[in-house]
Amino acid sequence: MKTLKSRGLLVLILFSGCLFNSQLFGIAPDDSLVVKWKDINVFYDDNERCLVCHGEAYYTLSDTVAGISQIRNMFQDYFVDREDYYDGVHKSFSCTDCHSSDFIRFPHDVATRLEPRYACIDCHGYDENYAHLNFEEIEVEYNNSTHAQVENFSCWKCHDPHSYKLIASEVSDVAELVLYDNNMCLACHANFTEFRLLTDREEINVVNKHEWLPNQVLHFESVRCIECHTQISDSILVAHMVLPKDKAVKNCTECHSTNSRLMSTLYKFESREKRQNGFFNSIILNRSYVIGASRNMYLGYLSFVIFFGVLTVIGIHVFFRVLKAKKK
Repeated sequence: MKTLKSRGLLVLILFSGCLFNSQLFGIAPDDSLVVKWKDINVFYDDNERCLVCHGEAYYTLSDTVAGISQIRNMFQDYFVDREDYYDGVHKSFSCTDCHSSDFIRFPHDVATRLEPRYACIDCHGYDENYAHLNFEEIEVEYNNSTHAQVENFSCWKCHDPHSYKLIASEVSDVAELVLYDNNMCLACHANFTEFRLLTDREEINVVNKHEWLPNQVLHFESVRCIECHTQISDSILVAHMVLPKDKAVKNCTECHSTNSRLMSTLYKFESREKRQNGFFNSIILNRSYVIGASRNMYLGYLSFVIFFGVLTVIGIHVFFRVLKAKKK
C-alpha cells in the first residue's frame, strides 16, 4: 500500500512539471454540430470535461520545466469520436452515468481505471421500456455461448457503448448491416493484437480457416458471421448464443434452399409484405442462389402449370388405358 501511495505521489510530482494539452490537429467541430449535439444531450458541457482529452485523436505532452513538448496519439481504446457518440444509442447520456465520477480527477488512478464495467442487462434488464428487445433472453443466450467462457469478456467487446447503433432493426440496406456486424467480429478475430488480450490461443487466419467456402469473398460480403456461428433465435433481434467452431453451419442447403435459415436470421427484419413463401422468395433471390428457385415469379408459376399439366395428361392417359383394359 505504501508503494502504491509513493508511486501516486511521484506521478503527481511529475505532472506538476508537465502539461497535458489535448488539441485536435485538424478542423475543430463545426459550430452547427455543437448546437446539434447540445440539443441531443443536456449533459454536453459535462461530457466535454472528458472529451476534451478522450475526444481528440492527438494530444501534446509538454514538460514546462525542461521546455520539451511532444505530439502523441490518443490510445485507440480511450478515444471517443464525438460524431459517433452523438449518433449512437447512448447519445443522451452523461459520461458519469456509466463511468465513476472519480474519473473527474486527473490523472486517473489505477483503481478507477479498473472499475467493473456495466453489462447491458444492468441497465436494460427488467425494464418495460426495453421489454420488446428481450434483454433477459439475450443474457441467457450469452451465458450459454462460447464468449461467456472467456475471462474478462463483456458486452463492451462487441457493442462499444460510445458508438453502437441499432443497425439490425433500422437499416434498410442488408449490405450495410452485414458490414457493420461482421466488423464487430473481425475487430478481434482478424486482429491478433486485440484477440490475445482475451486468450492465449495461437493466431487464426480467418480467410484460411474459411477456405472451404465456395466464392468466399461473396459470402463474406453477403452474410454475417453469426448466420453460421450462432443458434437461431425467434424471440430476440440478433442471436447471441455463439456456438463452438465445430458446430458452425457447413451444409450449403441450410441457407440455399426455400426454407433457408437466413429467413430466421439475416432477413428476419424485412417487412412481411416483402416475404413470400416457397420458391417465390424475393428477399433471398435478390441476393443469393436458392436451389430449385427462379428469380422470375412468372417463370415460377409457369413451371407449376407445366408440372401439374404433365401430371394431368399422365392421369388421363392412365384412366383411358385402365378403361380400355376392362372392356377387353
